[in-house]
Amino acid sequence: MKVFVQVTDQEIPDVLPTEIFSPESSHGGEVVFRGLVRNVNHGRQVSALSYDSFVPLAEATLREIAAEAGSRWGEELCFAVIHRTGRLEIGEAAVVVAVSSKHRQEAFAACEYMIAELKMRAPIWKKEHYFDGESEWLQGHALCGHDRAHGHVHGHSHDHTHAPSTGQTRAGESYA
Repeated sequence: MKVFVQVTDQEIPDVLPTEIFSPESSHGGEVVFRGLVRNVNHGRQVSALSYDSFVPLAEATLREIAAEAGSRWGEELCFAVIHRTGRLEIGEAAVVVAVSSKHRQEAFAACEYMIAELKMRAPIWKKEHYFDGESEWLQGHALCGHDRAHGHVHGHSHDHTHAPSTGQTRAGESYA
């Protein structure tokens, strides 16, 4: 299994270079998911996003998720996962997950698993900036393990907040 993971403050290329993502010649299915910054979320006008991350742990988590997908859908899978940090403008790519496999079903399933688990488990936090001047950290990944320990899944609300890489909680903010 080939796995490339990167959490970076650099732009994600529109086409992944072959040194990053090079499917095997026996692979007939390739799926690429590109998550873009959108201008509206839950009815609020978004002007930009900011991502913060604990990069070494985030990259290790992405490798772990890819290994899990490989054990479920085949060790011959190829992965490339790139997630941005820093401030991103509307339309910029925040994340790219590329998966190739012998057949399309495995590529689609592994790609969906990768993005769903990444959003839930990787220590990457998302802050939305709004046109009205306000901003807020969104709920999602919980570095303390609260989500998994209490059976929460992505999208459920929590009664506490988690801070980005500093490990501190900011009053009234939640993190993704």
